[in-house]
Amino acid sequence: MKIIILGAGQVGSSLAANLASEANDITVVDTQEFVLRSLQDRLDIGTVCGLASHPDVLRRAGADDADMVIAVTDSDETNMVACQVAYTIFHTPTKIARVRSVDYLRYPQLFSQEALPVDVLISPEQLITNYIQRLIEHPGALQVLDFADGLVQLVAVKAYYGGPLVGHQLKELREHMPRVDTRVAAIYRRGQAIIPEGHTVIEADDEVFFITASKNTRAVMSELRRLDKPYRRIIIAGGGNIGKSVAQQLERDYQVKIIDHNPQRTRAISQELARTMVLLGDAADEDLLLEENIEHTDVFCALTNDDEANILSAMLAKRLGARKVMALINRAAYVDLVESGDIDIAISPQQATIGSLLTHIRRGDVVRVHSLRRGAAEAIEAVAHGDETTSRVVGRTVGELKLPPGTTIGAIVRNGEVIIAHHDTRIESEDHVILFLVDKRRVREVEQLFQVGITFL
Repeated sequence: MKIIILGAGQVGSSLAANLASEANDITVVDTQEFVLRSLQDRLDIGTVCGLASHPDVLRRAGADDADMVIAVTDSDETNMVACQVAYTIFHTPTKIARVRSVDYLRYPQLFSQEALPVDVLISPEQLITNYIQRLIEHPGALQVLDFADGLVQLVAVKAYYGGPLVGHQLKELREHMPRVDTRVAAIYRRGQAIIPEGHTVIEADDEVFFITASKNTRAVMSELRRLDKPYRRIIIAGGGNIGKSVAQQLERDYQVKIIDHNPQRTRAISQELARTMVLLGDAADEDLLLEENIEHTDVFCALTNDDEANILSAMLAKRLGARKVMALINRAAYVDLVESGDIDIAISPQQATIGSLLTHIRRGDVVRVHSLRRGAAEAIEAVAHGDETTSRVVGRTVGELKLPPGTTIGAIVRNGEVIIAHHDTRIESEDHVILFLVDKRRVREVEQLFQVGITFL
């Protein structure tokens, strides 16, 4: 596939690295030549220096015969105009734009073929808001990812001493929970992936990824760790777009406070939020946090635009007694660093955005992609089409499939029913199949597995 990526920032660079390893023809456009040179030194891609929305720049990037334009510059306006130019002049089939401003997003009629021809709109703020909401709804989870319109969830938890299944083989899970079906998709032990089998023993501190029907998530978590009490009190550091959006989502069901240092912003968001308490101050001010009963706070979310401020305020909140702390981290190099210390969960906007973008890039009928483990692993929801003569998966059992090494089929959704995949589970046409890939470099093989032969009509 020939893809033009507009913008060589964190998301654009990460996306180029993801796609360049999958035999795509990638060209990256940016105004900073030294950034492009650095990318070319690492990746087998083309680069063009210039303004992403200019027709001549897009033509030099190969827009005449590009399959897709992905506009992820720092400017919403540049991204939207670039899609317009790609549509009007080059007739590019697929145009994707990242748009951050809520002022644009609240008018969906703007993004149509008759107005601004953006085929796929990516809102990082909304993706991160949903991600944080899932974590707060499932206390103790490290990640909670939805598939099949929320019917199935992939959940990551850290196994703790005292969990009923810790120290036992996976095959005992069915004995512990005879009425709940689940599948352990992967286990990470000291950073190394373990492909789970029936005799695999779960150890304390293992990071366990399991797939189950959403209604059973809490029950399965209880097998791996003592369940945390439901969260009630939330403090958010930062009243920007993400902080405000998270507060709006949570304020109906939780006691929410926002701390921001900007007087104008605090006044504005206090008028927009109905139940959230808005405080003017520094989220890294120890006296302020103590005054706001940080020791009784269930979750502290540091969501400012400054990585260092987020890290410091989250570490301080943890030291002062907050049960769980999360920090928004833009720099990929910081993510592993902070999660090995006092910060419970590092939230990467890049990984959330890239997963959403990959959903629209994957070949075959892939309807959902989540990028995991800093981009090393992926979880995919693919739809099986065709019949036994035109499809490599339809009519075959999971055990008969030639899955790439490190790939697990966790669940199948058929007509709204969740079926946890076992060795003898047979795949039917139109099934939604949820897979976990320990090594995302194998994704091309999975795509080929779900592509229909030419005899299928």
